[in-house]
Amino acid sequence: MAKALVGYRPVNDPRLQLETLELRRRVADLEHLVERLQRDNDQLREDLRHPDIVGAGVPTMGG
Repeated sequence: MAKALVGYRPVNDPRLQLETLELRRRVADLEHLVERLQRDNDQLREDLRHPDIVGAGVPTMGG
């Protein structure tokens, strides 16, 4: 069905093939970045639920 929406035409242009590969790599990189940021965000939320763990072992000015 995607072929019907976009139009089917064999790609013989090496420039278009290279651009497609680069875009797919970039999309994969961005997907990995989103996953990492979501994990980091989840960890930060978990840390905020337990504030005594966040500051544990960090010296304060008062002692």
